[in-house]
Amino acid sequence: MPLALLALAIGAFGIGTTEFAVMGLLPDMAAGFGVSIPLAGYVTTVYALGVVVGAPLMTALGTRFTRKQMLMLLMGLFIVGNALTGLAPTFELVLAGRVVSAFTHGAFFGIGALVAADLVAPGKRAAAISLMFSGLTLANVVGVPAGTLLSQQFGWRTTFYAIAGFGVLGLLGIAKLVPAQRAKAAARIGSELAVFRNPQVGLAMLMTILGFGGVFAAVTYLASMMTEVTGFAPSSVVWLTAVFGLGLVGGNLFSGRFTDRAMMPMLYASLTGLALVLAAFTFTAHNKIAATVTVALIGFFGFATVPPLQKRVLDQATAAPTLASAGNIAAFNFGNALAAWLGGLVISAGFGFTSVNWVGALMTVAALGVAVLASVLERRQTGRGQVVAAGGPAAVSEESVPAGRS
Repeated sequence: MPLALLALAIGAFGIGTTEFAVMGLLPDMAAGFGVSIPLAGYVTTVYALGVVVGAPLMTALGTRFTRKQMLMLLMGLFIVGNALTGLAPTFELVLAGRVVSAFTHGAFFGIGALVAADLVAPGKRAAAISLMFSGLTLANVVGVPAGTLLSQQFGWRTTFYAIAGFGVLGLLGIAKLVPAQRAKAAARIGSELAVFRNPQVGLAMLMTILGFGGVFAAVTYLASMMTEVTGFAPSSVVWLTAVFGLGLVGGNLFSGRFTDRAMMPMLYASLTGLALVLAAFTFTAHNKIAATVTVALIGFFGFATVPPLQKRVLDQATAAPTLASAGNIAAFNFGNALAAWLGGLVISAGFGFTSVNWVGALMTVAALGVAVLASVLERRQTGRGQVVAAGGPAAVSEESVPAGRS
């Protein structure tokens, strides 16, 4: 495999670490600025909202540059955002730094996947993309626990300095190893946006918002829950985040194997499992062994939803897959923001740290309902299409034609 893939994987590692590391840093950040845990949870909310805005915006901007130029720009923004977060003297500037770094997230993975595929022969493209995304999975197994350890030993700011350092390595690697490309004409964004008129695309993104969002209701406040409710020492959060990361890796591998064969059954199964595990976490959080197993299962079922959710959107948006893919990444992060905010509300209302698990479970149940609705509507549409195809327009009765149409 080309060394350029290593540069992309390093960038993915940095982005994955900055997104998830907050789950282990939140108590230290709250104490450092003298704010409550729910308010500190806004570092997750604003990052996710930054991805929501930045993914389509930066993807559209990327049509005016070569892919290499855009990847370098994105890594530059990533470095600035994480350095600003680490240096920020006030909590407001921390939030600003998180937004800046979030703007790189969606476009980097969207454009990076295309670059990775172009670096290898057609028969090896899936492997190349997988290698780039391995940086994201390694971030959860290695980067997040290491970031938590750095925070506990040297302060939470050190974690963001280290993440910015990985951004520098990624930038230098892209500049040196990714082949130069010729400039290309700007794409017509209007034709790309037309894909969002398809109701099934909207339903697929709603599944994403509610489904994976449920995970963040719990994990945003994981460190506080494990120390305040379960009774773990703060140092235990390091290996607990590694357990969560291993669950993510396992869920991704398992779901990736079966999604191509049975996408919707895989989605139903993963959402059902996630809802049950999140609901159970309300009770298992009071026992160290049960809580540890549950954390791993949340990671497993949570990431098991990702391949079918992403594939569902791409299957429904074949006319504009790049923008739809970036839009779905935005949907993932909108769900993260919504879940973290709702979790903060229930904690502030006095329901305790474990109440966030019910928020996540209810969001996931709602996603399952949307998935069932989308399938029913799709089957009806397919059935009508088959009637027309078999008998022609004349075979459709007057009752089947909506009012006002002919």
